Amino acid sequence: MPEKLTVSDEEVVDAVVSASRALVAVAARSLAGIGSDITLTQYRALVVLASRGGQRAADLAAALDVSPSTATRMCDRLVRKGLIERNRPDDDRRALDIVISDQGRVLLRQVTRQRRAEVGRILGAMPSAGREKLVVALRAFAEAAGEIPEQDWSLGWRE
Repeated sequence: MPEKLTVSDEEVVDAVVSASRALVAVAARSLAGIGSDITLTQYRALVVLASRGGQRAADLAAALDVSPSTATRMCDRLVRKGLIERNRPDDDRRALDIVISDQGRVLLRQVTRQRRAEVGRILGAMPSAGREKLVVALRAFAEAAGEIPEQDWSLGWRE
């Protein structure tokens, strides 16, 4: 009986780091492909707002793992670009909720379309035999990282 191969933790980490570099490159090219001048961190903020709804700046900072002052400066830039809005909730006049704007949603749709196309090309170059296992593994990885499944927040974004 053939011996079952096992993968060491180090090999798993190396494979995920390598795949993450490829995915970051896809994200960067997707942003560049739509002629946007937003950074990957700003893009990530838009994704967080689209997936989790309105946030206080402190909550957004925590979700992005940046300081509150960094999040505030980033939000100032995104407001100037028309990609997010600051709204006062009716129940607390002192608070400000940060929400993605319609223009921000349009940008996310464009970038998502670009990313899906490029990821599709990459997957097309892979052998089909391991795709089902890849889906299971990547969903488990995203869940462990605290990501909200894309279909939960991007319904209707596929074009």
